Amino acid sequence: MKIAVIGSGFVRSDRLKEILAGYFPEATFSLAESKWPSEPFQNGDEVLEYSGDPEQVAELASDADLLVLDVAPVTQAVIRRARRLKAIGVCRGGPVNVNVEAATERGIPVLNSPGRNAAATAEFTVGLILAGMRRICLGDARMKEGVWDGGLYMYQECGEELEGKTAGIVGLGNVGRRVARLLGGFGMRVLAYDPWVPASAFSEAGAERVDFPTLLKQSQILTLHARLTPETRGLIGKEELERLPRGAFVVNAARGGLLDYDALFESLERGHLSGAALDVYDPEPFPVHHPLLMHPRVVATPHIAGATRESALRGAEMVAEDLFRLMKGERPRHVVNPTAVP
Repeated sequence: MKIAVIGSGFVRSDRLKEILAGYFPEATFSLAESKWPSEPFQNGDEVLEYSGDPEQVAELASDADLLVLDVAPVTQAVIRRARRLKAIGVCRGGPVNVNVEAATERGIPVLNSPGRNAAATAEFTVGLILAGMRRICLGDARMKEGVWDGGLYMYQECGEELEGKTAGIVGLGNVGRRVARLLGGFGMRVLAYDPWVPASAFSEAGAERVDFPTLLKQSQILTLHARLTPETRGLIGKEELERLPRGAFVVNAARGGLLDYDALFESLERGHLSGAALDVYDPEPFPVHHPLLMHPRVVATPHIAGATRESALRGAEMVAEDLFRLMKGERPRHVVNPTAVP
């Protein structure tokens, strides 16, 4: 068996090979590595959020039985040339860099790793809330400027506690449920809105199930964890921000397209919102000198919420295990196109 492995600067090809070799000790490997995240993602008409040249992917995969990758592009042309290919393993939750329709037409299962970075993103979300609401980033910046800023202890400048406040979570999936449990640990009342999950998910996460208008009206901290779809794009705009209580704090570590950033900036400038913390943008990379990023009440990071060593290895392990199941004739746990599974 030959396995083509295309890693990235995050999910390294050598670590991928090491994990895969534990399941397929007799396999031979061909390795390559994309330049992401040192270079930003590309987006095309056929696949999205990819890094690398489809022609190079096609050459590497042309005689492979299995193709395992992180963010390399797998187009219809790549799939057509990979005549021996039995499965594609993608070490990310949403394999938007793979033409799943073309793979399905060939009867090639596409395996993924949903939730690989759920713990990382949930922890980071809480970190963003604390960093913004407790003025941690501003205090750190002042110290690095050589300024001991006692003014941050002034009543009108100091931060606010989480305990006793109400948090609203939009999207109660793998990340949202973890965020709910973490915020509950701070003594917060947690509300959640997600029309697609059962009532049991709310109770297990310690969250109150409410409708969207109620969540907006009562959330002193609003944090977004919904998927980006045509229906959710622009979910939080000027009108929704106005419905939040005055002094609310907004967090987005999900997808930039969920939130209207021009409306967010306007709301911050008018003083309706006390602050915001952002890890995702639309587009990415976001202009680094955008006034929103320069705002003193905004904490901004470059889409790193899911970036932990554990999540990189977890995604690789999930894919390797499912490929092993598939090759043994068993049903993989995570497959994007189940109709392609023999």
